[in-house]
Amino acid sequence: MQPCGVVTITTDFGHQGPFVGVIKGVILARFPAARIIDLTHEIVVHWPAEAGFWLCRAYGYFPAGTVHVAVVDPGVGTSRDIIAVEAGGHFFLAPDNGLLAPLVNRTAGARIVRLMPAQLARIGVNRPSATFHGRDILAPVAAELAAGRCAPENLGDATQSIVPAWVDEPAIDAHSVTGMVITIDHFGNLITNIDGPLFERFRLPIVHAGNHSFPVLRTYGDARPGEYLALVNSFGVLEIARAEQSAAEGLGLSRGAPVVVRSRTDQP
Repeated sequence: MQPCGVVTITTDFGHQGPFVGVIKGVILARFPAARIIDLTHEIVVHWPAEAGFWLCRAYGYFPAGTVHVAVVDPGVGTSRDIIAVEAGGHFFLAPDNGLLAPLVNRTAGARIVRLMPAQLARIGVNRPSATFHGRDILAPVAAELAAGRCAPENLGDATQSIVPAWVDEPAIDAHSVTGMVITIDHFGNLITNIDGPLFERFRLPIVHAGNHSFPVLRTYGDARPGEYLALVNSFGVLEIARAEQSAAEGLGLSRGAPVVVRSRTDQP
């Protein structure tokens, strides 16, 4: 697989302080021709599950050979490992804390390498700080991969054993699909981990969350202002919305809230 020079960055850093900028600086210092894209820096802090969710659903919109760096790392400086994954024609770098497990589980033929100090030293990665591996390890490795100066197999040992995802895949039975709210967007829409095809078999699906139920409509404008609805969004997953208002504020629901989809003709 040939790198294309594009690097995406996903973090829980927000935009306070120089942290995101310094990561970009390290990449550019090693590979000035890199094209760096901020995927998001608004992942809820210390929750790798949300970063993994977005990476799984966003990487396909980038050119093949893109390097995706994800830094949501509550275990930074501990014995947790860092892994490089080659999957779906892309490269991924992240702490081994469950962040990349959904991607590996969903992508046939994913290849995983556990980064090792000896191999990192060969590309000039030495003595990283205990608290900023995004700058000291992930950024320089991303630059080397994006420049085509090394491949994942040059960075450590192949493995198939990684930390599992923090969030289980949706549970499916004959009458329902059960998942959870995984993230909330700027508009207050409650985005779940339930992919649309999982409930296509229900002729008239209805969504239950927080002691409320919602019809599945095509788009936000199909409901009147203030009404709640559910829909399959532009990333192909179920979300609960409130037309022209915030569903999260109106319902008092947040990440982790259970969501169940059933057929209206098959209610308990």
